[in-house]
Amino acid sequence: METSNLSVKDQEVLNDLLEKVKEQTSLFLGYPVSKDFNYQGLMDFLKYPMNNLGDPFVTSTYGVGSRELEKEVVQFFAELFRAPVDNWWGYVTNGGSEGNLYGLYLARELHPKGMVYYSEATHYSVQKNLHLLNMSNIVIRTQENGEIDYEDLEHTIRMNRHMPVIIMANIGTTMTEARDDVGKIKTILKRLAIQHYYIHADAALSGTYSALIEPRPAFDFEDGADSIAISGHKFFGSPMPCGVVIAKKSNRDRIARSVAYIGSVDTTITGSRNGHSPLFLWHTIKRLGIEGLKSRALHSLKVAEYTELKLKKLGISAWRNPNAITVNFPTPALGICKKWQLAAENGSSHIICMPNVTTQHIDLFITDLEAQIELVF
Repeated sequence: METSNLSVKDQEVLNDLLEKVKEQTSLFLGYPVSKDFNYQGLMDFLKYPMNNLGDPFVTSTYGVGSRELEKEVVQFFAELFRAPVDNWWGYVTNGGSEGNLYGLYLARELHPKGMVYYSEATHYSVQKNLHLLNMSNIVIRTQENGEIDYEDLEHTIRMNRHMPVIIMANIGTTMTEARDDVGKIKTILKRLAIQHYYIHADAALSGTYSALIEPRPAFDFEDGADSIAISGHKFFGSPMPCGVVIAKKSNRDRIARSVAYIGSVDTTITGSRNGHSPLFLWHTIKRLGIEGLKSRALHSLKVAEYTELKLKKLGISAWRNPNAITVNFPTPALGICKKWQLAAENGSSHIICMPNVTTQHIDLFITDLEAQIELVF
């Protein structure tokens, strides 16, 4: 890598970093990041200050951006998640956490006195978002697999049924990739005669591919969600973190604010937004299409099944949730965790079989595990 006008020492710093990034990228199995992408065809766009200021559906006086492509990306996900026709809106975010913040923000504006319910397996960013928004909240127990405990949820809502209900549903928890069933949650709300409610689906990892598999998990707008957030750098793959949030346009209209300075409406969280991220998502949608994305999902599921079987053959108590690409097992030796960048929580670790993970990667990991077992015995 050559960068002009840098001293030899500074150039070495960059070269060393590049080598480290290459090495670290080649050996990680514990984080939900796809690395099998090639956006060389978009490199020329990095020469320009792409900024999708404000609302992607409202023109701005700043014209250096990718608004038209962003709108296509939003439409793709709105249709994928069966959003109501002519009543959807969204934008490309900096990642799932911003999408969750947006969903909670909408919920708060609609139900200022609402109580937020979320399971103890919910991503750490949600507590941070609730603190930022100053929203009342109650944590609900999880089942053994990481899914929300519906009995505890119903009991807790019943005790607070005088308050509007705001649900943060997990569509793929961080550690076990458990999915909360939005259909079951909706049934509980109906049974308790709750009139005012809002359901946001945190579908950062599982959302995109859950819409492509059978049986289709209950998580989207037709199942009862009011907004959905996904991550773009996970199942799709992107050189920088990004995501998409989809919401009902009628709800978004409640918070729209006109901003004269940018000649647009600021309905987003950050205002200035990355104009490059929509290009990566658009490129993947156009290159793969629905069928390509489906085969990507099926590949991940097959590799996950292979991983679970290989670990069980070693006598390791591996398991995964139905139709999940995350394989859970007891945390191995520190050296293996460090080499393969495995996360650990309460003695459990996981391999997330992202589309770039192959059976060859799993075989190399299994070889390391076998060597560790031989050392122990």
